[in-house]
Amino acid sequence: MSREIISTANAPAAIGTYSQAVKVGNTLYLSGQIPLVPETMEIIEGGIEARIHQVFKNLSAVCEAAGGSLQDIVKLNIFLTDLGNFATVNKIMAEYFEQPYPARAAVGVAQLPRDAQVEMDGVLVLG
Repeated sequence: MSREIISTANAPAAIGTYSQAVKVGNTLYLSGQIPLVPETMEIIEGGIEARIHQVFKNLSAVCEAAGGSLQDIVKLNIFLTDLGNFATVNKIMAEYFEQPYPARAAVGVAQLPRDAQVEMDGVLVLG
């Protein structure tokens, strides 16, 4: 099966040797998104809530570039430098997803790129 690279200016450009997403058949693999503002490539100002919202906006932009939406995510991975923010992620996630919710993992990590506090990636099934 062939691979299609998905890219959009509405999400941060890759800051390494990766693509924003790769589509194989009707499955889309999202690379991790941190709370970078696409226009400035800087982490959004504000606290953890603003940063979680920015990550969801970035993921949404890539999903839309592939012809899908956040609702098509079947597996979401969340990486947090402070698991104390887990309840905040849950609260904000409920603003972006409807039931049935995707499968999910939340992992505490020591550090993320650009000293971000949160990163998310996922897998979608389109159509």
